[in-house]
Amino acid sequence: MHKPKNLKTKIFLDGGDPSETRAVLSALGFLDGQTTNPTLIAKNPEAQARLARGEKFSKDEVFDFYRTVVSEISSLIPNGSVSVEVYADASTPSDDMFMQGEDMFSWIPNAHIKYPITAAGLSAANRSIKKGKRVNMTLCFTEAQAAAVYAATAGASRGDVFVSPFIGRLDDRKENGMDLIKNILRMYHAGNGHVEVLTASVRSMEHFMAALAVGSDIITSPASILLEWAKEGTPLPDESFSYEKPDLAPIAYRGTPLTKGADEYDITHELTDKGIARFSEDWNNLIG
Repeated sequence: MHKPKNLKTKIFLDGGDPSETRAVLSALGFLDGQTTNPTLIAKNPEAQARLARGEKFSKDEVFDFYRTVVSEISSLIPNGSVSVEVYADASTPSDDMFMQGEDMFSWIPNAHIKYPITAAGLSAANRSIKKGKRVNMTLCFTEAQAAAVYAATAGASRGDVFVSPFIGRLDDRKENGMDLIKNILRMYHAGNGHVEVLTASVRSMEHFMAALAVGSDIITSPASILLEWAKEGTPLPDESFSYEKPDLAPIAYRGTPLTKGADEYDITHELTDKGIARFSEDWNNLIG
């Protein structure tokens, strides 16, 4: 199987297990990249087997394990992007995130460093971009957060910056996460195009097709959805495709201006805080 000719959206796998990467590559015939995070690395079969034996990692060992995993993934998709996420909890300072990012960027030649959309994460991203690194700003839930990412990464080239709105987690609280993707794409239309929208927290084939339909720059999906898409022959949505969710509250477009400084936007969001707490907890559970 080959990449559909009319497919403009880049397709990423969301996972921390290289065997899944191989399976998806075999089924699809291509991948444009892969996203990882601490939770996905914690779910890696090797990590789970080690924990089942009662053998936790030291702090150095867990970073070495992460490096080993993403190095293998990188070798499987050398022409794509592999997102590697820094460790961050609510109190992690920007300097710590930045130094982690510097180290992680050296692990593989095709890394994007994932920082959370917090004041500290945006500051670290700004420094990374100024040093010529690539970033993926994660746990995005609002237009304002996406606007702050745009401002913090000003001067970057297209391809160097992703913003990752988590649509499934908005759906979980009965808000239409796909509206956020449409709103950010609309907001960014007024800008220079240096930030690409990466639809994340994709829970279903319907999510996947909807993200294709609205023109998301990138979609990252679990292996199960990509394998299902491959089995169906990699269909693309046509003009008759409709994504209607009357059970989900619409998210109104606010038309947030892209003219402010990164620190002038209200970037607080409960789901960002919860996401950071979840990732740090899963990471810390690996460490003895």
